[in-house]
Amino acid sequence: MTGRNCPRNRGTRGAVRLVRRSGVLRIANAVVARLPEPLRALALKHREPLKFAAVGGTAFLVDNTVFYGLKLTFLEPKPVTAKIIAVLVATIVSYVLNREWSFRTRGGRERRHEAALFFLVSGVGLVLSSAPLWISRYVFRLETPEVSLLTQEIADFMSAQIIGTLIAMVFRFWALRKWVFPDEKTESGGVRPAPTPDSTSTSGGQR
Repeated sequence: MTGRNCPRNRGTRGAVRLVRRSGVLRIANAVVARLPEPLRALALKHREPLKFAAVGGTAFLVDNTVFYGLKLTFLEPKPVTAKIIAVLVATIVSYVLNREWSFRTRGGRERRHEAALFFLVSGVGLVLSSAPLWISRYVFRLETPEVSLLTQEIADFMSAQIIGTLIAMVFRFWALRKWVFPDEKTESGGVRPAPTPDSTSTSGGQR
């Protein structure tokens, strides 16, 4: 089953509608519109990384909520499992927000291929974000009873929610622009392919 009747497409459209109804995009656009002119011009010039950072902040809140909700209840003895589930939930939120806002002016791929690449990149990001927590717990042994509960919780937060998140965010921004949303749409509605080394060298040689 393909096209509009595909359950996967219906699910994606449903997630998009949910995000739009939540008001996240409307609030973000309103904030940009209220900025002073110099700051607004700067924000528009660097809109992609700023939007990506805002989406990352939203996903970070989702990640924290799910992570600690699971870690302090059902998955208390399995923090890495809790982290993986939290990242998966945050990834779904991140895909919808990035597709509909951060990289709205980019395209170049069919939606199903785009989604598959997004989740592949996010899978690598999942490994990168979970690795510092794994190292903290099972290499440095920063867990009870080796250390105090307070030390364990601080180490968990720093390794999983700060270091892991930052590493994964930098990787994902680079990978999303390069592979998932490679082409930039022109004002006329067409698509301008991302420059390649061959085209860059050719244009440089013509000057």
